[in-house]
Amino acid sequence: MTVHARIIGTGSYLPARILTNAELETRIDTTSAWIEERTGIRQRHLAADGELTSDLALRAAERALEASGMEAGDIGLIVVATTTPDRVFPSTACVLQAKLGIINACPAFDVQAVCSGFVYALSVAHQFIRSGQVESALVVGAETLSRITDWTDRSNCILWGDGAGAVVLRAADTPGIVATHLHADGRYQDLLFVDGGVSLKKEGACYMRMSGNAVFKMAVNTLDAIVDETLEANGLGKHDIDWLVPHQANIRIIQATARKLGMGMERVVMTVDRHGNTSAASIPLALDTAVREGRIQRGELLLMEAFGGGFTWGSVLARF
Repeated sequence: MTVHARIIGTGSYLPARILTNAELETRIDTTSAWIEERTGIRQRHLAADGELTSDLALRAAERALEASGMEAGDIGLIVVATTTPDRVFPSTACVLQAKLGIINACPAFDVQAVCSGFVYALSVAHQFIRSGQVESALVVGAETLSRITDWTDRSNCILWGDGAGAVVLRAADTPGIVATHLHADGRYQDLLFVDGGVSLKKEGACYMRMSGNAVFKMAVNTLDAIVDETLEANGLGKHDIDWLVPHQANIRIIQATARKLGMGMERVVMTVDRHGNTSAASIPLALDTAVREGRIQRGELLLMEAFGGGFTWGSVLARF
């Protein structure tokens, strides 16, 4: 019998602090209208002082567990996708495991693929369940990007937000996660990066840097390709997809992918206006929002796709 992995619960968390475009107008040389026109973003959430990535992950995980009907101690694997871990080590997944009170020694580790992180992490958990190594998994995307944002960089700082989203997977007889497709190309690392790190020493704080136009063009072209690849590999047509749940980077990129699928925006989950770009957290945040609003229903076919620094990109095809 083939074992499949199904999403049985979703959860998310956003910090209380909201930073609006209007407030950004008072900080940098920009306007609220310009930000919204170029990105679709109206506001974003920022973690409070002392509020860590693991704290955001905990809130989202608790809500996903509650929705799934499972206890934390029943989880067989924890995978956290993040670019902004609490510390270099231990992993944020191990910290989350402790905060959840899980003492059964289930494996726990982080995945770092920037904005594609959740897609990568979901793929990893899917393989663990399909191989029979575990019967359930908690997959979390969590970020405190505000900690690596240069708030004087007017072209960049308008994009980012903090938040976390989570799903619980469980082994099942029928497909949930239908397929995953992952890619990377490190030749483009200098177009989107953080300008320092542990090994690459730098004086002062480390911040995200991005060549916006080049990244935009690459993202649109790459996501077009991943849509074609996903449909062809799984014998599907464009109209077989019920919902597009994309990485929430920029409204223009989201609209371009929707056009590629011939899909009206009413079938696209879009939260970029409220959340900004939360990197690895953006897809699970959007998914949980749509589920709790009653839009996504059981049995519907979802296409989740993302593109991020690395470059990394990928898709998850899932029957909800």
